[in-house]
Amino acid sequence: MKSLYVKFVVITVGIMIFSGVFSFLISNTYYQQKLKPYNDQKNTNIALDVAEFTSSHPDLNLKEYLENISSIGYQIFLIDDAGKESYFGAPFRENTLSDSTKEQVLNGDIFHGILNFPKETFVTGFFANELKNTIGVPLTHNGEKYALFLRPDIKLLFNEMHILFGWLLALTIILSIVMVIFSTKYLIHPISKLTAATKSLSDGNFNVDLDIARHDELGELSHSFLRMANKLERMDDMRKEFISNISHDIQSPLSNIKGYTNLLESEAISPEEKSDYISIINGEIKRLSTLTKQLLLLASLDRDEDIIKRKSFNVGKQMKELVRNYQWQMREKDITIGFSLPDVEITGDPSLLNTVWDNLLTNAIKYNKTNGSIEISIEEKEKSVLVTFEDTGVGMNDKEKERIFDRFYRVDTARTRSVEGTGLGLSIVAAIVKLHGGLIHVNSMENEGTTFVVELPVS
Repeated sequence: MKSLYVKFVVITVGIMIFSGVFSFLISNTYYQQKLKPYNDQKNTNIALDVAEFTSSHPDLNLKEYLENISSIGYQIFLIDDAGKESYFGAPFRENTLSDSTKEQVLNGDIFHGILNFPKETFVTGFFANELKNTIGVPLTHNGEKYALFLRPDIKLLFNEMHILFGWLLALTIILSIVMVIFSTKYLIHPISKLTAATKSLSDGNFNVDLDIARHDELGELSHSFLRMANKLERMDDMRKEFISNISHDIQSPLSNIKGYTNLLESEAISPEEKSDYISIINGEIKRLSTLTKQLLLLASLDRDEDIIKRKSFNVGKQMKELVRNYQWQMREKDITIGFSLPDVEITGDPSLLNTVWDNLLTNAIKYNKTNGSIEISIEEKEKSVLVTFEDTGVGMNDKEKERIFDRFYRVDTARTRSVEGTGLGLSIVAAIVKLHGGLIHVNSMENEGTTFVVELPVS
């Protein structure tokens, strides 16, 4: 399998070659359609001027004059009626010229050899040093008829340019290839590092090193990759913590159930102890049931938004009913509650949103202090409703606030928890609020209390 580096170099060089060939074809078309007729006409005019000048100056030494003309950059072939031939200037590479062409020019016609030179030679036809690639005009001097064939001496006029353009073309090709090779290595290097980093991630190693100093698309890709790696690392840590927590939260009640079940088998226990053991077993079964129900709800929320059964309902009325249901718990802890719950209609799932209020209120009770207080309010805005739960409980620090919506995370992380719970409640709250298109904000200070604000769209 070819590497991306080799592919990039091959494709780039291929593009250069294709561009060169394509440009050559376009240049040839332009030469054949435009430059060739222009060049033919230009040299025809020069040849006619030479013929006119010699005809109007009979005392002129024809050979000396043609020698002078050839010395300034022309190749000349002269033939008279008797068939005597003379060459002036640089020799032609090929002297082939049909007798009919010579007779045609001697009889007064003009020979357009440049214009009619074979097209298959492309633009190199301009440089073809052949006698048939000339302009032929009739010439009369001292009463004698001649046929004058003329073409520019390309070697004399443009030899230095030939060499210059040759070197320029060769150096351009060589430098282009060298620059492609090195620039491609520069471009491909970060991609190679990303490939290695991807393999490292697949092996479970999230400590990847990438070049993020670049200020281009590859630099942005490196930034995005590192953010993804950090997120994957956090998710992996959460997965491990999730497995550890759920294993404990399932194993602990199962161990208690097994232990007290063994005790019930003893014939020496009293009826009072038996009743206590059965009560403890039922409590642990209820704890397991609550855990499994919450896990099933979370799975449903994660899997499908169709779980939401939307309808319009009075959220203020729903909250008042909830507060009445928990009055006995608040009295047990001497917690005072104040609320402002106006009748507000919103569109959402009443059952799921009741789960949100239930979790937030039970948390406010569980983590509150004796003789503490809870304030609940509903505030209606233009397009949203704010539901606020404020308590005077244990509060949280900034680090704890960042993780309270993680599954199984509890502020009192020690296994000997003084407050019962699964650590799933706020995860469920966050999932339900998100599915309703809402937001949840937390403001808390240690030992002073916590405020949760749920912002939901009215419809």
